[in-house]
Amino acid sequence: MFRQIIVGMDGSDKAERALRIACDLAKHYSGTVTILHVPHAETAAFSMGAVAEYHAAIDKPTFAQIEEAGQQVLDNGVKIADDMGCKSVKTHMPHGDAATEILAHAEDIQADLIVTGRRGLSSISGLVLGSTTQRINHLAHCACLSVA
Repeated sequence: MFRQIIVGMDGSDKAERALRIACDLAKHYSGTVTILHVPHAETAAFSMGAVAEYHAAIDKPTFAQIEEAGQQVLDNGVKIADDMGCKSVKTHMPHGDAATEILAHAEDIQADLIVTGRRGLSSISGLVLGSTTQRINHLAHCACLSVA
């Protein structure tokens, strides 16, 4: 039923919870989890904010820093999946609009399920569902699960 599962990761607690649920489903259905992260300056600034001498309010991250922060999000996702005993895990880090890239990859791999956190790191997101999750739920050609 859920053989190809995509999880949108942005580094938030809700996204990590979404990944844990996706891994549980993948184990049950012998599925593959693809952890997908679309790096942006905001995510990099959040990730790098814990680094000494980096001031997110002043410094704009470079492309290399954005890539590095994105890889950290994916690496953390792989560790979570491994801790969950999820055996078949892939990662994907495209550039662009998060909802558009998640939907495109879902079509490419013929995903059965897209799992996202209900709200991510953006403070401009919708009040109940984040704008990325809203777009995915509205436009996806497969099942969607938004996790609180």
